[in-house]
Amino acid sequence: MISDPIGDMLTRIRNGYMAGNKNVTMPYSKSREAVVKVLIENKILADYQKDTKTLKKTLIVKLVEGRRRPFEIKRVSKPGRRIYLSNKNFYKVKGDQGVLIISTSKGVMDNKKANKLKIGGEIIAEIF
Repeated sequence: MISDPIGDMLTRIRNGYMAGNKNVTMPYSKSREAVVKVLIENKILADYQKDTKTLKKTLIVKLVEGRRRPFEIKRVSKPGRRIYLSNKNFYKVKGDQGVLIISTSKGVMDNKKANKLKIGGEIIAEIF
């Protein structure tokens, strides 16, 4: 059993880029799907699809071809230590070139969208 499914997903994506893979497969969950949708909106991932034909549901994520390799996906809020911020306390990632993924009461979104809605939440990850 995986103790941190979101951290596992981010590691699979990072390793997929480093290995030069085109797709990454992982077990399906609604929270993983929500994070993947935010990553697609920010052009970090190309596309995804759910595979429900097998006994265990899987999520197949298509990576962006030609993406620069040395980029970072860093898990911020972990199961042992949750990090929450209000929209006034969001920090800039790499001079505002990076993205914070935030779980809010309105769903999972990036820091720019959360700032427009003036809501805070749990900082899931930062990507730059």
